[in-house]
Amino acid sequence: PYNTSSSSPKTNMVSEGNLCAKNVCVIGAGPSGLMAARELRKQGHATVVLEQNHEIGGQWLYEPNVEGEDPLGKDGVLKVHSSIYASLRLTSPREIMGCTDFPFLVRKGRDTRRFPGHEELLLYLKDFCEWFRLRDMIRFNTRVEYVGMLDFAKFGSDKWLVKSKDIRGQKVFEEVYDAVVVATGHYSQPRLPNIKGMDTWRRKQIHSHAYRVPQPFVDEVVVVVGNSMSGTDISMELVHVAKEIHLSAKSLEISEGLTKVIAKYQNLHLHPQIDSLHEDGMVLFVDGTSVNADSIVYCTGYQYSFPFLDTKGMVVVDDGRVGPLYEHTFPPSLAPSLSFVGIPRKVLALPFFEAQAKWIAQVLAGKRTLPSWDDMMRSILEFYNSRDVAGIPKKYTHEIASFEVCLKYGEHCGFPRLEDWRRELTITSIRRAEGNLETYRDSYKDDQELLQEAHQSNHFTYTQLANEDFDL
Repeated sequence: PYNTSSSSPKTNMVSEGNLCAKNVCVIGAGPSGLMAARELRKQGHATVVLEQNHEIGGQWLYEPNVEGEDPLGKDGVLKVHSSIYASLRLTSPREIMGCTDFPFLVRKGRDTRRFPGHEELLLYLKDFCEWFRLRDMIRFNTRVEYVGMLDFAKFGSDKWLVKSKDIRGQKVFEEVYDAVVVATGHYSQPRLPNIKGMDTWRRKQIHSHAYRVPQPFVDEVVVVVGNSMSGTDISMELVHVAKEIHLSAKSLEISEGLTKVIAKYQNLHLHPQIDSLHEDGMVLFVDGTSVNADSIVYCTGYQYSFPFLDTKGMVVVDDGRVGPLYEHTFPPSLAPSLSFVGIPRKVLALPFFEAQAKWIAQVLAGKRTLPSWDDMMRSILEFYNSRDVAGIPKKYTHEIASFEVCLKYGEHCGFPRLEDWRRELTITSIRRAEGNLETYRDSYKDDQELLQEAHQSNHFTYTQLANEDFDL
């Protein structure tokens, strides 16, 4: 499905020692966009960040009002970007999440838990933005409507046209940039299953994107589809207000932690996948069991969506795969003038995005060079083939879930090797969640030595940010 017919030097567009600063547009002021903005400015690039919301944070900018949003997100036009629900807490400890030179410290008067609520991560991002003076680079309330490459023959260079709109005054901007960095996140556009009867089922159906609080489900019989993190989180919250919760999972081989939760609550039941939905409210499961439900909550994940991006088929989204992208970052035919930060999942997000941003900024500055078009495409196809051989579905292309792969990625830009304690704290946290889903965020006596090692490391001690008197 990719338009990759040309491998000429023109389409490669790889920097070869050009140290000239570029005019760069970053789309999105969430975690990945902020990392990109900082690294681009470090390399001397003139950078503008376009953000559709009134504040930074991206996904972490909680929006309680979802009235008017399509509950299933089917129309493809979302009014709300964030999918954060009110009670959401981090699934990883704060120690591993900060970028390399800006630790995620406990602040007086704020959420001091090791697994804080979503508000605390937003405050960390605001701290980051203020400390590195990024706010003056950001144009808020600006929705990007079109990004496309200008005619090379006409303009004599590789330029990008960016059309955006001020959503308050409806003023339209048309601007030309040397490069565009897409940092729009991937937890907004719902991915929905294909279930027989779904379009005609007359009762309430929502995707977790539109879920905020449990109150609308009081005394209801609710089917929750999907037992990933959001599915289990929402089920454990609804169990206290709903009449019954029926959790539908792809596999009935579940973790010890989820098994304990189901055993604890008499109104929480596990089922296999749904076979069909019926107009009278019945939900039929593939094992022949059924339940008459009031509501269905689809915790079935998200899909990548770039409705503003026109690459003439050189970059497409195909069943959860954005590609072709070299190392999940550069499309070979448009590199380095187009790049993506934040595509990978199941990574240590902020440090990984930091490494991506450093690499992009260095390549645009001519301090690093990319392989040839042929070599990048060969690498991409070898990666795809390795996933196919391993039996990994295409929709999981960007799920890295490997500390070693993350470490190897940093070699592209001389990124400092992440400390061993980050890996060990990550593994310990995952194991704890698998064993005690309800309590793992607040019971962690098993990693106190690792925690001490972390706090004594350079990450927490070499900067004045670790000073207790530091206050933004």
